[in-house]
Amino acid sequence: MKFNRYKDLSVFRDIVLDILLEDEAGNNLPISIITDSKSETSGKWLMSTVTDNFDNIILIGLCALPHNVILSEPTWVRGSLKSCLASVEFLACEMKRVRCSASGVFARVDLADRFADAYFGNTDDKVKTTSVAMRLDKLLPYERVNGNFRQLAESDLSYAPAWERAFCIDCNIPSYTPEESSVRITARLGTNRHYIWEDGEPVSQVVYGRDTPGGAVINWVYTPPEFRGNGYASALVAEVSELLLKRGKSFCCLFADADNPISRSVYSKLGYKEVCFFRQIQFEQDKLK
Repeated sequence: MKFNRYKDLSVFRDIVLDILLEDEAGNNLPISIITDSKSETSGKWLMSTVTDNFDNIILIGLCALPHNVILSEPTWVRGSLKSCLASVEFLACEMKRVRCSASGVFARVDLADRFADAYFGNTDDKVKTTSVAMRLDKLLPYERVNGNFRQLAESDLSYAPAWERAFCIDCNIPSYTPEESSVRITARLGTNRHYIWEDGEPVSQVVYGRDTPGGAVINWVYTPPEFRGNGYASALVAEVSELLLKRGKSFCCLFADADNPISRSVYSKLGYKEVCFFRQIQFEQDKLK
């Protein structure tokens, strides 16, 4: 096997994009990163591939250091246990050799677990969250609820940052500071990206976060506890999904909490189908072996 590291984003994009597009919904995160980012922002990234003895790419690693490394395999490699185990361990060793300090890993469950053990060590100092990528090609009929949806407005800035932080707590993922959340959300005003369901007052939110060539990614789905159980989030996801499909997207996708059967069931009833299970693993850098 060979570890290949790239310095030029456009070169890396040309090499890996077609491979990632073989599973466009499952690979929505790395696809959106390499297609939306500018070359000047990627100077400190890890852009890498692992190739076999025949120069076939068997693993792709992407990391905006020092953040999480995102791992993807070509579809033909999946199911080949030997290739998975060997290539992931090889990449972990090479990253340590060249001192690439990733703060965690995001990948399919088997890849993430194997990489974490090889790179971080088999310890208990890892925070794990598991999600499932879900894809919608056609919206199914759904139950209508009270209220309607609208775009984010300036008046929503008084509570939306708090909703974002609450979402992070619910999902056990790193949160932004209040100031960072405010800046991020303010930037969405007038962009057709952030939507609110209103039933007399704001009760739920959805963000259209990322694009792939054929799809749109929905995230930051959040309803405060006092408004849950009324179908607001389901209706809002349905309305935004339908809107994106009408705009010309071939599909929509999202990540659902794998340990929350209720949310997975809600999305399934709208027509979302489970594609693949992913795991995000964080590690304390001072305990890196």
